[in-house]
Amino acid sequence: MALNKVSPGDTRALAGFLQVVDLTLSGLDSPAVRLWVEHGDDGRIIGSTGYEIGTDREHALIRSVAVDPSWRSAGKGSDLARFAFERAAEEGAHTAWLFSRRSGPFWRSLGCTPADRNELANVLRETHQVRLFKETGRLDREVAWSRPLT
Repeated sequence: MALNKVSPGDTRALAGFLQVVDLTLSGLDSPAVRLWVEHGDDGRIIGSTGYEIGTDREHALIRSVAVDPSWRSAGKGSDLARFAFERAAEEGAHTAWLFSRRSGPFWRSLGCTPADRNELANVLRETHQVRLFKETGRLDREVAWSRPLT
């Protein structure tokens, strides 16, 4: 797996990829959001991963973990998620949090457990995704997950 850090020039292609796989687009161009992509032989994005560290640096919001449908079922999603967990831990985070309504079994397989969405929204209140979900009223429909990083 060869991941490349997303540069400002990659944001548009990443947004198109995340839109196809139905993931949140907020804050993709923010320096606070760390993002990586993997490209296929044809140059298209086939996977993405990332996170946003909270202001307390102890919590990370995992986001944008996605695999192109034609590349699924080969373990790529797990590798991408683990990459984000590892980078967030290297940056000092102790707990990873995320929102996922559809992929509970996947996140459970990586050691995540259901979490209180309001606790997530409190400890990561300044992140782009939490702010978006609060502003749009989506927070109450989201499913939160967490796992320790240490």
